[in-house]
Amino acid sequence: MTTELKILHLQIDADARLAAAAGGVARYLADAAGIENHAVAQLQSAIITACREAFEHLTRESPHLEITFTRFSDRIEVALSHQGGASPAIGLDTIAGFANRIGNSASAPGVFAGVDRIQYETHGAEAVTRLTKYIGKFVPWI
Repeated sequence: MTTELKILHLQIDADARLAAAAGGVARYLADAAGIENHAVAQLQSAIITACREAFEHLTRESPHLEITFTRFSDRIEVALSHQGGASPAIGLDTIAGFANRIGNSASAPGVFAGVDRIQYETHGAEAVTRLTKYIGKFVPWI
């Protein structure tokens, strides 16, 4: 297994077929990293859902969703960014619900069960939501 950094960048319009393509990229990276098949499918589903939710925040002035896939030696990060607002790609209620389930294995896994960490940040007019899947058993304190 290689440990070199790999970065893939997509710019897509609000089209469910393109969201599925982004999910396919995540699936490829997770499979190549040796993640088990069930977790790979969950990650793929989470990325597709995040893209579809992000489409709701795109505007006529900024109709594209930027997706950056980064493969580190210990994790896969998928950053979804869009211009024109300070709204995260997947909604603050989803992020808050995800944070509430950390450390509580009894809670329902939800659509983002394939993701270990969700972060949200803004850079001027750009909103960035970062989904992280750790490779192996290591999941840092969140």
